[in-house]
Amino acid sequence: MSAIAASTPAVSDAPLAGRVASRPWVSIAIETDIAALAERWRLFEATALVTPYQSYDWVRPFIETIGATHGMALRYALVHGADGKLGALLPLVITRRSGFRFAEFIGGKHANYHMGIYAPAFAAQLDARLTEQLLTEIGTAIGGLDALAFVNQPVIWQGVANPAARLAAGPSPSRAYKLALIAGDGDATLKRSMSSHARKKLKNKHRRFQDFGPSVLTRATTPGEAARIIDALLTQKAQRFRAMGLPDPFAEPAMRAFLERATMDDGSGRSAIELYALDLDGRAVATYVGARQGERFSGMATSFDMASETVKTSPGELLLAELIRLKAREGVAVFDLGVGEARYKTTFCDDQDDLVDSFLPLTFKGRVFARIARTKRDLKRRIKRSPAALKLAYRVSGWLRGKRPEDD
Repeated sequence: MSAIAASTPAVSDAPLAGRVASRPWVSIAIETDIAALAERWRLFEATALVTPYQSYDWVRPFIETIGATHGMALRYALVHGADGKLGALLPLVITRRSGFRFAEFIGGKHANYHMGIYAPAFAAQLDARLTEQLLTEIGTAIGGLDALAFVNQPVIWQGVANPAARLAAGPSPSRAYKLALIAGDGDATLKRSMSSHARKKLKNKHRRFQDFGPSVLTRATTPGEAARIIDALLTQKAQRFRAMGLPDPFAEPAMRAFLERATMDDGSGRSAIELYALDLDGRAVATYVGARQGERFSGMATSFDMASETVKTSPGELLLAELIRLKAREGVAVFDLGVGEARYKTTFCDDQDDLVDSFLPLTFKGRVFARIARTKRDLKRRIKRSPAALKLAYRVSGWLRGKRPEDD
C-alpha cells in the first residue's frame, strides 16, 4: 500500500497560508490497496454521503473482476479534516485515452452515479473555490494527471450538495429517474407515481400474464440461483443489443464474474447487489439487478426474454412493479431506475436526480481535454434530447459496426 500526503506550504507564503488556514482539511493520502481500507471505508460510509456505486462492497468486486481484466490503475484519495477524522474518500481510476491521462470514478458505464464519499458536515463546508482547491490537490498528489473527469454526478445526495457538482461544466446528457416509496405500501406508491392510464394498462398486462400460469418473484440467495438468473440476464441482454444493432456491454466474461462475486456474501454480512427474476414454470422471463445502500435501492440492469410468448405483456414492467412493492415492504425509502431515458422509467417514476459533468484541467493538455470533453458532452446531450437525432445516431452506429473489413 502506498500513501502520499499532500504538502503544506511554508508559513512565509502569506496568501497561500491564508487559504490553507481556511480550508477544512489538513491532509490528503493516496492509497492503492483496497483490502487495507476495508474497515475504515465501511465504517466511514455507514454515516457518510455515499451512492451504492462507491460503497466498499460494490467497488471491491468490481475492481477484482472487471478492473483486473482491464488492468485498471486504481487510486483511493483519503481526505482528513482538521479533527483528524476522514472527511472524504474518492475511489478513482486513472484512464489513458487519446494521449490524455485523467482520473475518473471507478465503475464507468456500469455505475449509474459517480460521486465521492463525504462526511455531511465536511461536504457542507466546501464551496466551489474550496472544492476546486481540494480536487487540484488530490490530482497533484496522484501525480501525472492532465485532468479530473467526473460525469453523471448527482447535484444533491441525501439532501446535501455534492461538492464536485459545484464545478459542473453543465448537465449530463441523460437524466436519472427515481420514486420515493411509501413505507409498507407499494400499491399506494404506484398509485401516486403512475398515471391512472398507466396503472390500468399495467393491470391489464398482469391479467394477461396470469393466463400463462403461476409466476413467482425470485431473489438469488445461493450460488446456483445466482448463476441461473445471471445466465438469463446475459442471454436476454445479448438478444436485445443484437436486435438494436448495438455492442453488448455485458458480453465480457469479467461481467459474469463481477455479478457472481458481488451477489454473494463475502463473509462480511453484506452483498453489493441483488439479483431478481420473474419466473414462469421455473424459467426467468425477466430479470432485474439492483444495488442496495442504506435506504436506497438503485437499479443497475433489467432484461426480458424477447422470444417468450409473454413478451407482449411486458414482463419486465410486471417484475419492476413487484419489486417496488417488495422494497416498500422492506422499508426502502427511494427506488431509482438509473441513468438513461426509457419509456418504462417515465411511466413508473415521478421524480429524478439532476446530474452534471465536471472536467477539471490540471495541465495545459488538461485544458484541451476539458474543452473536447465538454463539446462531446454537449453534442451527446443534444442528440439524446432529439428522438430523430437519436434514431439516426443508432442507425449510423449500427452501420459502422456492420461494415465489412474491406470497407474500412
